[in-house]
Amino acid sequence: MAPAANSRKVCVMDASGSLGSSLVQRLLQRGYIVHAAAPTFGDKQFCEGLNCDKRKLRVFKADPLDYHSIVEVLQGCCGLFYSWDQPIYDPLWLWMQESMAEVEVRAAHNVIEACAQTDTMEKVVFTSSVTAAVWRGDRATMTADIDEKHWSDINFCKKFKLWHAMAKTLAEKTGWALAMDRGLSMVSINGGLLMSPDLSIKSPYLKGAAEMFEDGVLVTVDIKFMVDAQICVFEDVSSYGRYFCFNRVIKTNEDAVRLANMLVPPSANPTSPMSLEDRQVYQQRISNNKLNKHMVNFDSSHEIAD
Repeated sequence: MAPAANSRKVCVMDASGSLGSSLVQRLLQRGYIVHAAAPTFGDKQFCEGLNCDKRKLRVFKADPLDYHSIVEVLQGCCGLFYSWDQPIYDPLWLWMQESMAEVEVRAAHNVIEACAQTDTMEKVVFTSSVTAAVWRGDRATMTADIDEKHWSDINFCKKFKLWHAMAKTLAEKTGWALAMDRGLSMVSINGGLLMSPDLSIKSPYLKGAAEMFEDGVLVTVDIKFMVDAQICVFEDVSSYGRYFCFNRVIKTNEDAVRLANMLVPPSANPTSPMSLEDRQVYQQRISNNKLNKHMVNFDSSHEIAD
């Protein structure tokens, strides 16, 4: 099922975030040679905290908005694990929310085009979001669960200023259109809210969280599960298309309060957002069965010794 990892070279971009650095560590543990690319506004010191053999690691400074820097970092790589978000600590972030779609689309276009021009490239794992699927005007009347066939409606996102969802939808569609045009093998991982150590209430994913909760589509994913899913679909030659990736559905008030307390500790927000006495359970309306079928036989503990 999995290709031999020895001497196989892959790139992780952006490697400076929680997801990227975790991917770098697991790929190194599985025997891959890793090109870790951090954007110009990123932190190249992330590799100092990795608990693994770093002899197969090379760190590059590469910006998804700079096509030539991407071409350089991809040289000799057979795979790319791509994820990128405008950092919320960027002083321009608030001003750029509405235009973030344009930025993400340009980044996605650069990355996929660079992959298509890399002779050794075999497969791209493109990190997107569940928010690229759940925001639709007809969601209240849908009889089927939301799955990988569905896309968020751009006009709906514009109307309600769901800039994160709009950006992820347009960037992923751009990636798919270009990959198909160039004959590039690609899969996308549409993740739930990533439960990373730096998660905060400022996460743009959370715009519309109350509505997602009531619709039964507010989902979260642990970093370990997200990393395993990405490596699984990369190594599985039968993987194709989009994959919803989450391992928890927020569907009770108790779940919602627990999540809210993680985002804003009770000491900082003494007013509980809802009563725990409300035992209503919202029906899950989103499916990740497609990914689960691949994950059944995935050995996440697999490591290759030198």
